[in-house]
Amino acid sequence: MGVGGTLEYLSELMGSGHKHHKKRKQHQTVELKVRMDCDGCELKVKKALSSISGVKSVEISRKQQKVTVTGYVEANKVLKKAKSTGKKAEIWPYVPYNLVAQPYAAAAYDKKAPAGYVRNVDSTPAAASTSAVVRYEQDPYISLFSDENPNACSVM
Repeated sequence: MGVGGTLEYLSELMGSGHKHHKKRKQHQTVELKVRMDCDGCELKVKKALSSISGVKSVEISRKQQKVTVTGYVEANKVLKKAKSTGKKAEIWPYVPYNLVAQPYAAAAYDKKAPAGYVRNVDSTPAAASTSAVVRYEQDPYISLFSDENPNACSVM
């Protein structure tokens, strides 16, 4: 327990029955994907995110375009502050590839993902496969050149 936590605990013990303090934010880690090209971009993002109240640390990996913010913060406020720097920012969309059932499926595979990561996709393979089947059944070009189509030769 840090000094701040100890003082808060003691003040609650010594305080009267009136408890009118606001709800405390949860300590969490927020990971963002922020487009950064140079040291100046990195410094600008770090300075802006460090200025949010409740932030304990800001770690930046420019190679992965990843920013990790730790502290008593809300994810949407961190994202909004990152976007206010003028950089393209989003919540970290990647997970380690071993956590995805089919990491090389079209929905999960992303060429821009860092090594060992794929896009975070819904883990229900039944929903993904039915949407793909519906898409193919509605696509008229797939049956246009099939062997079962008697008019296929007239198109060629």
